[in-house]
Amino acid sequence: MPSVSTYIAPGILEIDTLLGGWERVTAGYLIEGPAPVLIETGSQSSVPALLDALAGHGVGPEDLAGVAVTHIHLDHAGGVGDVARAFPDATVYVHPRGARHLADPSRLVASAATVYGDALGSLYGRMAPTAPDRIRALEDGEEIDVGPGRTLTTVHSPGHAKHHLALHDSATGVLFVGDAVGVRLPDAGLLRPATPPADFDLVQALDSLSRFSARRPAALALAHYGLLGGPSQILEEAAASLQEWAGVARAAWRAGTDVEVALRRRFGAELAALAPDQRRRVEALNGIHSNAEGLKLWLSTADAAGATPTGPGA
Repeated sequence: MPSVSTYIAPGILEIDTLLGGWERVTAGYLIEGPAPVLIETGSQSSVPALLDALAGHGVGPEDLAGVAVTHIHLDHAGGVGDVARAFPDATVYVHPRGARHLADPSRLVASAATVYGDALGSLYGRMAPTAPDRIRALEDGEEIDVGPGRTLTTVHSPGHAKHHLALHDSATGVLFVGDAVGVRLPDAGLLRPATPPADFDLVQALDSLSRFSARRPAALALAHYGLLGGPSQILEEAAASLQEWAGVARAAWRAGTDVEVALRRRFGAELAALAPDQRRRVEALNGIHSNAEGLKLWLSTADAAGATPTGPGA
């Protein structure tokens, strides 16, 4: 199945990376200019579709100047090693906490295997290593120069993951937010938080949303999926959704009842209302089980530290 590419703003090409053969589930973004940068590679299984799309837009092996990933989860960065080999002049940009895992992905892949099981190979693939001298760790506020009048500014945005960053395009005001705002698939309509293990943190996640708001972006580009207008409203919705999920999880945790059951009781009807294929896509990306595991780990960590998690019901 050929990948579909669409211009969503001047000089920004959205590329459907076709995770698992599904359309409009995972997106990469080509930022055009004298030194073009690709944001997100998608999974290793998505690399053929991604490379075909780039070639179809005239991006040859010597043309791509940079590859940036918002974080190192396999649906965002699994293809980095393969893409780096295909574009030997491209610098690979990543959060400082993720750099060593791109150079040696063995621990990352082993951890993913415990989460995804058989789906790791069939849906995501693994991750090929990237030569360390190709990798540049981006500090908060650093800029990637795409060309005259266009830079991408790094916004460290932990919460979903410690190694998460966003990128703000100076030319259009579009903010590429990875998974920090959540997941909204075009056919599903829901904005759902993404709270996976191993290092989800509610306080950091809410702070990252506030940092996004302070930048006053013109629009938000989600990895899952696409461009969303009305950024102020979306960011408020994302914060409210995070706090609602955390509140349900916290109440169950304190009562000694099953967190996942409580989340399914509260939010399962939203999934049940979707068509079966839409439901499978949502569950594959940030299912209730994954979100529950991340929330439980966050709650247990807060308990161990003697801290009281903030949010509704605290």
